Order: sequence, then structure tokens, then C-alpha cells
Amino acid sequence: MTHDTENTTRTPYIDKMELIVHHTKLPHTELSDKLDAFIRRIGELVSWVWLPLVLVIVGNVVMRYLFDQGRVEFEEIQWHLYSLGFLIGLSYCYQADDHVRVDVLHDRMSLKWQTWIEFIGIVFFLLPFIAIVLIYSVPFVYDSFIISEVSDAPGGLPFRWAIKSVLFFSFILLCIAALSRLLRCTAFLFGLPKPMKATDSEEV
Repeated sequence: MTHDTENTTRTPYIDKMELIVHHTKLPHTELSDKLDAFIRRIGELVSWVWLPLVLVIVGNVVMRYLFDQGRVEFEEIQWHLYSLGFLIGLSYCYQADDHVRVDVLHDRMSLKWQTWIEFIGIVFFLLPFIAIVLIYSVPFVYDSFIISEVSDAPGGLPFRWAIKSVLFFSFILLCIAALSRLLRCTAFLFGLPKPMKATDSEEV
């Protein structure tokens, strides 16, 4: 009885969410589940970055407008934290299948067509793009580290290579998320690797 009541109370919310959230319901594999779990843990951990970001923004505003004291390092910390959250969030968003699509077209297609489009997009567009970013980010970060790059602004932050290195690691995570998604696509299209049996608690 309790279970039925819970489902009844949740239904309106779920129905509304389904109008704006569209997922391709692909089968899971043993490896894809492990990769997805890893990405989720990283994403949930890094999501805490938004709390210090808000505190820094509020502190900067208070200092500027109440005490007439602007701090360059506070402004740079803001975009450092924002960059960290956004870049790491790429893989988390892709793993959750909550990235932007042209849903008006996507939803009219069969699951097989949706999966083929995603398979082609990952193999011929996403993975090559990730490879290009990773290749060029190595000298980008290395050169910054060698010269001990610091901010050009007076009073700015040192160790510019540290925030630049986030680009490299974030795309490593995005690559892991893409490979996990690719495994799910091939499991559906070709039966390889072997799909896991669906369960009631299985995530999309």
C-alpha cells in the first residue's frame, strides 16, 4: 500500500520531467557500469566546487561594493573554480545522457536509429575530437609548467599550469564516458559485449 501511494505521489513529477528529459534507453554492460560509476563518483565529488565558488563570488561582491576593495586573485579563483566544475561536468553530463540534443528529431526515431546515430557520432566525431584536444593539451600544459606561468594581472594567481591541466584530465574523463556509451551502443547493435539483464532498478 505504501509503495502504491509513493508511486502515485511521484507520477506527476516524473511525467513532467519526461517532457523535457530524453534518454536513449540502451542496455548496460558489466564494464560500462563500472566506468559510469567511476564518472559519477568524480562528478559528485567535483560538484561541491559550486559551494566555494558561490562563497568567493559573494565575498568578492561584498568587498567591492561595501569596502571598495577589489581583489584580482578572488576574480581569478572564480573562473578557476568555474572552469573546474564545467570541464569535469562534461563527462558527468554525457554519462547521465543529459547533454543537449535536437530532441524534436531524436524522439521521432526508433531506438535502433537513435543508437546508430549515437554510434556514428561517437566513433567519427566525439572520439576524434577528444583525441585532438588531448594531443594539443599536452604541450599547452607542459609549456606552462616549464616556464612557471603565472597570471599577467598584478596580484594574480601563480601555477597557471594547474588550472590548464584540468583541460587534459577532463577530456580523459570524457573519453572514458564516451567509451562506456560506445560499449552500450555496440551491445545493442551487435550484441558485443554481452548486455546485462535488465532490472527494475537499472539506470538509463
